[in-house]
Amino acid sequence: MPGARHKILGHVLSGFCHKMNRRKPIYGDSLDTPLNRCLTTFDITLLGIGHMVGAGIYVLTGTVARHMAGPATALSFLLAGITSTLAALCYAEFGTRIPRAGSAYAYTYVSIGEFWAFIIGWNIVLEYMIGAASVARAWSGYLDAMLDGAISNATISVTGELHETLLSRYPDVLAFLICIIASLILAVGVKTSAYINNGLTILNLLVISLVIFLGFYYADISNWSSKHGGFMPYGLSGVLTGAATCFYAFVGFDSISASSEEAKDPSRSIPTATILSMAVVGIGYILVAISLTLMVPYNTINPEAALPAALGAVHADWAKYAVAVGAVCGMTTTLLGSLFSLPRCLYAMSADGLLFGFLSDINNKSQIPISNLIISGFSSALIALLFDLEKLVEFMSIGTLLAYTIVSAAVIILRYRPAPPAEDKDFGIPQLESPGDREDSSATGTPGTDAGSSSSEMFEALTVGRLRPQYAWLEPLVGGRAPGSAVTSCVYVFALAAAALSAHNLLTKPTILWMIVPDVVLSLVIIGCLFIIWAHQQSPMRLPFRVPYVPLLPAASVMLNIELMINLNALTWARFAIWMTFGLLLYFLYGIHHSKLGEGVAGLLSRSNSNSHAGWGAVDKTSTLARRVGRLGRGSRSDDRKPIICDDELARRDP
Repeated sequence: MPGARHKILGHVLSGFCHKMNRRKPIYGDSLDTPLNRCLTTFDITLLGIGHMVGAGIYVLTGTVARHMAGPATALSFLLAGITSTLAALCYAEFGTRIPRAGSAYAYTYVSIGEFWAFIIGWNIVLEYMIGAASVARAWSGYLDAMLDGAISNATISVTGELHETLLSRYPDVLAFLICIIASLILAVGVKTSAYINNGLTILNLLVISLVIFLGFYYADISNWSSKHGGFMPYGLSGVLTGAATCFYAFVGFDSISASSEEAKDPSRSIPTATILSMAVVGIGYILVAISLTLMVPYNTINPEAALPAALGAVHADWAKYAVAVGAVCGMTTTLLGSLFSLPRCLYAMSADGLLFGFLSDINNKSQIPISNLIISGFSSALIALLFDLEKLVEFMSIGTLLAYTIVSAAVIILRYRPAPPAEDKDFGIPQLESPGDREDSSATGTPGTDAGSSSSEMFEALTVGRLRPQYAWLEPLVGGRAPGSAVTSCVYVFALAAAALSAHNLLTKPTILWMIVPDVVLSLVIIGCLFIIWAHQQSPMRLPFRVPYVPLLPAASVMLNIELMINLNALTWARFAIWMTFGLLLYFLYGIHHSKLGEGVAGLLSRSNSNSHAGWGAVDKTSTLARRVGRLGRGSRSDDRKPIICDDELARRDP
């Protein structure tokens, strides 16, 4: 009996682990969706710009310049922009592979597995909710400051002050109403809300251009001289500290990938919009930082109203009103971006069965998840009403950095994973290039249909995830495994070694020689993992956009994001653990049992309406996929027709 119980327990645990690690296949028409595919590249680009250029450019720039980096704030924004761009490139590649709502959640589900996908999705929900609430509070506070505190004083006179640790000083009713109004704007429909976002974003960009022009017009280069502390008054450490803070000014580009399911041509629009928006936002932040520190000395900057105060100092008081208009427009577009992305993530998780089914119901008229939007807007409004968001904003950053880390790692994993068989025409991802699909890139310009090009391409396609011939000497170390599995293992080891290296450098200060031994060992492990990954054959799959220099760029993104996560304070990690406890309870009590991947072949990721044609992920009973999966359970086609007990065996059993 004990042996039987152990076998049963082992079987249950094995099935449980299988469910947690199951990956989402991508079958069917990848462009088929109940949502409205109406967004152009222009719309999506302005959505990303509007989500990133909000309160940060009007508030964050002054704070970093005054207390952290001085005139070198431009370098802080440059470093933060490079770090964010590495993650953005990974998002762009996934946007061409998987044109679905859900952003990092959907990408993780396809590449790593269900459990980690739920973890990412659950944290993205928190990121967007707190992001929307914080912007609503900033919007309310900015208006209150313009009215000399009239709103806050009136509210306190009616409700009194709240004296709790996590709660704000007073209930911010205006922030609550702002969230509700933004939700109502989004409920009208995605195209109408896109028009509103486009107008506000363009107006905001015009205001920023005016600020930059005035900053250079009134520039005084002596503000960067040694008399005022020089260009880097806080040194290199100040630049790095400022870069860690400026990093969060670029959070928001993932709203571009969240709009994939409503883009007309996601395979082209998503990478284009990602690169354009990151370039515009990065250049804008750098130029605003330069113009601000050239107008006034950094030690005279007012952190709470940096741009209006600087313009007043150079006697351009009329421009302060333009800055006020730009700040309101910027904060509104950031709020719209957060409340746009949040329902899409919940919709994707619900459509996959990991959250309650009603969250994926689509309104027939507006073609958006309306009940989902109502819950998202009200939840964000409630947080904005009651909570002190200064204590929660850093809490939000863990989920963002974790999502960036896993998406970057997933790019490496998928690049070395064999593509689905070409005979399945139902696959929704781009297929391997046929020899005649592209021209050879050689100097002769000969079309790539010759025997050499064809055989080379076929060889690459058949050896994806395997060692390259010149690295065959690594076979005893990583050979004998399924194609791509060695790369996946190396990615896991690489991430753990990077986390251990960052933690060791944070917790210990090498004062004697032997204390640097762990750093050397972990660095060798990291280099070894990258070398083994490099030794494998990449997929030659044709994509409109591919991250260059894989695995180096995604690996750099993983290391930078892990470094930022490790440096968050312990209280932030404690709050993260509490939030994750609720999420894990939801997953193990509901999500793992209702996942669409547990419904068999016919239920794989079906998102189609009951009266419409088969949607993305739906598998026809007679499709090649269904026949293949059926054969996996029954054995080969010839084995199907064999009797369970053959005639010879029956004859031997007869007395």
